[in-house]
Amino acid sequence: MKFTKWKEILKDLLFPRRCPFCDEAVPFGGGKICESCSSPAVSRHLYVGDVNCKRCGRPLRTETEEYCQDCKERKHRYDRGVSLYIYGDTVRKSIARFKYHNRREYADSFAEEICRHLGRELRSFEADALIPVPVSRRKRRKRGFNQAELLADGIGKHLGLPVYRDLVRRIRDTVPQKDLNRSERQKNLKRAFKMAENVVKLQSVIIVDDIYTTGSTIDEMAAVLKSGGVRRVYFVTLATGSSV
Repeated sequence: MKFTKWKEILKDLLFPRRCPFCDEAVPFGGGKICESCSSPAVSRHLYVGDVNCKRCGRPLRTETEEYCQDCKERKHRYDRGVSLYIYGDTVRKSIARFKYHNRREYADSFAEEICRHLGRELRSFEADALIPVPVSRRKRRKRGFNQAELLADGIGKHLGLPVYRDLVRRIRDTVPQKDLNRSERQKNLKRAFKMAENVVKLQSVIIVDDIYTTGSTIDEMAAVLKSGGVRRVYFVTLATGSSV
């Protein structure tokens, strides 16, 4: 057995992984999500599923619909996106621990689940690279990491895609999006991102972020990327709100 594998086993024995949903320690060899939270009775309420908007990936109420109301009413700058979980109470608390309570180990579980459930669709985008949504220097110093980068790193390993962390930079700090309505979010993000000067020519990319709500962040990122020469911009997020 390779040395790196032994290191992973020893690490799991000394520092047991915690389930990203209930935050309880997962028994050694028992996977990354505990048996209770991975049961069909629990998990079916967490995932977006197959009935979703063909543009933003939000869950839809009926199979006869193709697009959510938001995507019917306005044009997005990105081409298409998908999300893994519904942003309900359990997922909201999990992401809060991930971002604000240093549960970085959740990233491996999340990335593995994204690729297990959405891998085929992500591959169909034929992307050249993954682009994590950048955070401000202040937030990085406070948290010590960028959650979107951790997710992108994990997804990249599974899909064999490079991660370009510095292709887009956040040049202006913004107030938390969760406290704003749609128009305020768009104004808040205006000119918040900028392409790096030494741009690698990419035809298709996937933006990676933790939550999709109104799509303002993804739209602003997509606009910047397309202005820099990228032809197709997709996204994948860990969670999304319900259709509106």
